[in-house]
Amino acid sequence: MAEREIRLWGDPVLRSPCAPVTTFDASTAALAEDLADTARPAGRAAVAAPQIGVGLRAFGYDLDDRTGVVFNPEIVEVGGRLRDIDEGCLSVPGLFFPTPRWEFARVRGVDATGAAVEVSGTEVFAQMLQHEVAHLDGQVYIQTLPTERRREAMKAIRAAAWFAGQTATKG
Repeated sequence: MAEREIRLWGDPVLRSPCAPVTTFDASTAALAEDLADTARPAGRAAVAAPQIGVGLRAFGYDLDDRTGVVFNPEIVEVGGRLRDIDEGCLSVPGLFFPTPRWEFARVRGVDATGAAVEVSGTEVFAQMLQHEVAHLDGQVYIQTLPTERRREAMKAIRAAAWFAGQTATKG
């Protein structure tokens, strides 16, 4: 299908919990393709459906030579140490903040046909899984930051050129 525009911080779709996908048909396949196409460009790791304006529980990823789309994902396991990892977000462009993430994460969900899938990984891949599932729960990573870092993030967002009236960006 196509690479879709990314919704930016301030768009209400990013702060709303997503509905589960209950029908697996041509529209589901089209959403899967759009998520994959939008996650694919260099410098990206993944994109969640609300980031392209769709309030459904789905994300696409293209990271560490692994690609896929997961519908109705749930984190079923985390492990290792909880540690601060520099993190950014397509919906908060150009800003990176140390974010608490587990070193390992496992997600279960289904693919575009409704077949069960399980995806797991360590380090950056685990970070991506936690980040994308949080999007589906209506949470952008800056909301998870400790208080002082969250203040710093919000100050940086308010000062960002993209925040002054812009609602979406491509690329």
